[in-house]
Amino acid sequence: MNRSTAREIAVHLAFMLAFSSESAEELLARELTPEAFALRAKDEPLYAEFPGEGELAYITRLTRGVGGHGAELDGYIEKYAKGWRFSRIDRVASAIMRVTMFEILYMPDVPNKVAINEAVEIGKKYLDDDVVKFINGILGSFVRSELPEQG
Repeated sequence: MNRSTAREIAVHLAFMLAFSSESAEELLARELTPEAFALRAKDEPLYAEFPGEGELAYITRLTRGVGGHGAELDGYIEKYAKGWRFSRIDRVASAIMRVTMFEILYMPDVPNKVAINEAVEIGKKYLDDDVVKFINGILGSFVRSELPEQG
């Protein structure tokens, strides 16, 4: 498994968090098991391989980060989604943006351009082109305005 796949799994978990009363820790304990991956692999090839130690740590860090910083991340999404209320934004798109914004803000080892490119690629798998452009625009505006020295 590579980091891109681990990131996409973290987006899945971030999406699940949005619809659950579970904490990130409870969700991770339930979902990051070989058994859970084996069940999901039947319908989703993304889960065919159980993550190695490094990928597990990466998925865990992203999921905990989104869980712990959700309100902050949602505030940024709403701020840069000009003319859109957060409640109107596609839930998959918001999960992708939450994970990416967490990476940009709290994981300096991930270059911003890489994080945004990965968000766009994940978006292309699940969303229409217009929504992918929306994600790219919000993330680009976010980086240029909040982190101009890194833009």
